Amino acid sequence: MSASVAVYRNIYTEDRFKQTYGAADDGAGERLRLRDRVAGRCRCSRRAWLHSLRDRMPILDWMPRYRLRKWILGDTVAGVTVGILHIPQGMAFALLTSVAPIFGLYTSFFPVLLYMLFGTGRHVSTGTFAVLSLMTGSVVERVVPMPAEMNASSPEAAELEGQRIGVASAVALLSGIVMLCMFGLQLGFLSTYLSEPIVKAFTSAAAFHVTISQLQSMLGLRLPRHTGAFSLFKTLASVMENLSHANMAELMISSVCLALLVPVKEVNTRYRRRLRTPIPVEILTVIIATGVTYASSLDSCYDVAIVGHIPAGFPTPRLPALSVVPDIAGDTVAITFVGYAVSVSLAMIYADKHGYSIHPNQELLAHGISNTVSSFFTCFPSSATLATTNILESAGGHTQLSGLFTSLVVLVVLLLIGPLFYFLPKAVLACINVTSLRQMFLQFQDLPDLWRISRMDFMVWAVTWLSVVVLNVDLGLAIGVVFSMMTVVCRTQRAGCSVLGRASNTEIYRPVEKHSKCYEVPGVKILMYHGPIYYGNRGFFREEMSRVLGLTPEKICRREKTRRALQKRERESAVTTVERGLADTALSSGHQFYKSEPSESDVPIVVMDCSSVIFVDVAGARLFIQMCTECQKVGVHVYLANCNESVLKILTSSGLMRCMKPQHIFVTVHDAVVFIQQQKEKLPEQTAVWV
Repeated sequence: MSASVAVYRNIYTEDRFKQTYGAADDGAGERLRLRDRVAGRCRCSRRAWLHSLRDRMPILDWMPRYRLRKWILGDTVAGVTVGILHIPQGMAFALLTSVAPIFGLYTSFFPVLLYMLFGTGRHVSTGTFAVLSLMTGSVVERVVPMPAEMNASSPEAAELEGQRIGVASAVALLSGIVMLCMFGLQLGFLSTYLSEPIVKAFTSAAAFHVTISQLQSMLGLRLPRHTGAFSLFKTLASVMENLSHANMAELMISSVCLALLVPVKEVNTRYRRRLRTPIPVEILTVIIATGVTYASSLDSCYDVAIVGHIPAGFPTPRLPALSVVPDIAGDTVAITFVGYAVSVSLAMIYADKHGYSIHPNQELLAHGISNTVSSFFTCFPSSATLATTNILESAGGHTQLSGLFTSLVVLVVLLLIGPLFYFLPKAVLACINVTSLRQMFLQFQDLPDLWRISRMDFMVWAVTWLSVVVLNVDLGLAIGVVFSMMTVVCRTQRAGCSVLGRASNTEIYRPVEKHSKCYEVPGVKILMYHGPIYYGNRGFFREEMSRVLGLTPEKICRREKTRRALQKRERESAVTTVERGLADTALSSGHQFYKSEPSESDVPIVVMDCSSVIFVDVAGARLFIQMCTECQKVGVHVYLANCNESVLKILTSSGLMRCMKPQHIFVTVHDAVVFIQQQKEKLPEQTAVWV
């Protein structure tokens, strides 16, 4: 059943609408809002102080409202499950960072506790992340390279290990300081520049870097780590050249681990709704491999690389290697943006799923404090992690309190169980690294849908992925961001112009090329430009408008000459008439003379629908006014409709009223069309021709 709507009202220009319904004094309101904002920030009261404290420490807000009976079981189970997973992954990702496995356990403890206090994501699990570990490891290898022939038990190796964790901690410290500065400047919105295609392509490509970098550990090869551009291909070529020197025992260990990890992870994924908690296959693999290596003396008999000594207890607080800050500053900025973008993206995904909101700027504070404080306890950069966050949510976690139970599990390992992993083969940790990237590799499944939905986003994905794989992680990310921003610029530059037609018996106007039953209003050309008008696209805007209106420079010049000739002949005609007392009828009709010019593409009246013009800069405003002036020179009446206030303010400030009357600026397109039709009824001879 269809319903019809009849609306009867006056025709509204912008001025008449403001007079009828009032217009706020923008300047006064802005000053008032600024004054109130400053006064509110400077006001010091107990209530304001408590409110600010709750904003900065969200745990003070959600903990008093914690539903103990309803949530405690889910938080406990989810926290313990994630804590068990943190143990092998923390040690494994420490290898990616080129530091000892114990530092991965530290990074799985301190940031988790700190995020629980300051974070707003209820289902976010923080700790070690493969991509950040890989990027940090590249910095560590570049600043403190490890000679391939060095004995792992030598004093020089221990000293080099200390230098390496000093560099990794310095990266964490600088990353935390950058986040805190961004929080102070309220720059949480910058994460939006890393769009979803960029993040997915980046993590998927980084997974290839992680996998290739772990091949030498899985094969038992002792090769130097390559960094910089084309590092993936250099590493792969080095592995292939030394394939004949692979340690068969470590190759066998890797094969067995992969045969165990991959199927069980597939079971966890496929039956995660039926399983209360996923099968802890990683920690089981670590325990079994450690026991077999110890019982069989694989390290001494077959030269299997093992983790070695893992000290029990907390690390002694110490200052990171501040002397390397100038060398790591550029890489740290990329690491900071990647960590923050992944963390906020994950937090937003699960916040939308469970119906609550997060605060991007508060997330900057949370991760900034986590990295800054943790860096003094020999931790490397941390962020939210894909795998553990997914497990935390699927295991029934409700609030940030699950992080407390995660930390308790890691604490038990640090204080009591850590030294028992002495005989754990490094090949097992490499296998855990590779299998933890399963979700990143599966992102290729989204490409057909991305191609169907948006070809441009598909191109962003492809360019980012290829750049990261071919060049390097940080350089590829930069190229992806720049390319993505260039696509946005190109879209605004190449915005098209549509001719609108009216749907019969309605005040709805749509592009005639897309709606066959919408027809142009006779004698009126209604145009809509689909984008902003600014310095970057003013040439395209002029081109598009000239094409639609047929106002080429040659035609404008010809019309201008004709107009001047007409005025001159009218003056001469007036003089002749006065002198001879005669009336030259052939010269007295200016309209007939004007009609002698070709007019197959002439448009007497143009209505510009500005609803899609979201902003105009000074250069765009001047060009717009120039085109209105040129239209007037050839006799085209120009009307505006649907201008937002900011656009109209810039246009009027740039001198629009010198070439257009306020009565020609309307609230809607239909107001303009009705006004024009009424004028035609009053002056039918003059509105249908060039004036």
